Amino acid sequence: MSALPQSPHALVTGGGRGIGRAIAAALVGAGATVTVLGRNGATLEEAIKAGAAHFAAVADVSDEASLNAAIKDASARQPIDILIANAGSAESAPFMKSDSALFMRMMDVNFMGVVHAVRAVLPGMKDRPYGRIVAVASTAGLKGYAYVSAYTAAKHAVVGLVRSLALEMAGSNVTVNAVCPGFTDTDLVAGSIENIMKKTGRSREQAIADLARHNPQGRLITPQEVADTVLWLCGEGAGAITGQAIAVAGGEI
Repeated sequence: MSALPQSPHALVTGGGRGIGRAIAAALVGAGATVTVLGRNGATLEEAIKAGAAHFAAVADVSDEASLNAAIKDASARQPIDILIANAGSAESAPFMKSDSALFMRMMDVNFMGVVHAVRAVLPGMKDRPYGRIVAVASTAGLKGYAYVSAYTAAKHAVVGLVRSLALEMAGSNVTVNAVCPGFTDTDLVAGSIENIMKKTGRSREQAIADLARHNPQGRLITPQEVADTVLWLCGEGAGAITGQAIAVAGGEI
């Protein structure tokens, strides 16, 4: 694992739980100063008390003005060297029952939330000697899944953004990448499990197996496995890695 530069400031959106919290904790362990950003202040404070972060910022990534204000405050404390654009949400429905509002909700959080965060940090990052932007996308950004067309479209948009922005930033010290986890053992996937149980009458074990079957290893990914990949991308030794969408999915992609 390549090392981080000395005491960088990392901002992790959706950093209060799940994958975001695991990433924040990994960055803390590697010597970064970490600000976690999210909508639930209590959840963020719990992450700080657990040692998974140093500071919290309350904002909704889909609200550009709110996000800009929170990032401005965090940057005043210390310039942001690392952005982990992790915040997201998922809703499932057949395509013909996925109305325009559902598509907009998925795009606002999963795609525009990344756009807003990058816009806020990039001016201060691109002229510095080191910068890392990592978007947490999904295997749904690399392939299709039935009944989540809106979510899949938004995650494909994130991967496209990463590939384009990496080329624009290639002349700087900023790298731009995405990690694409398969089904991961988080609260978000727990919601999918509950949905499967409700709609199909399957047991919890059967519902988990239904998701795990997508992974050739026959299991859910752990948040720590995603965090380890992100930490590598943030290291100084990963300076030549940019514009990539790295699947963390047990061989699914």
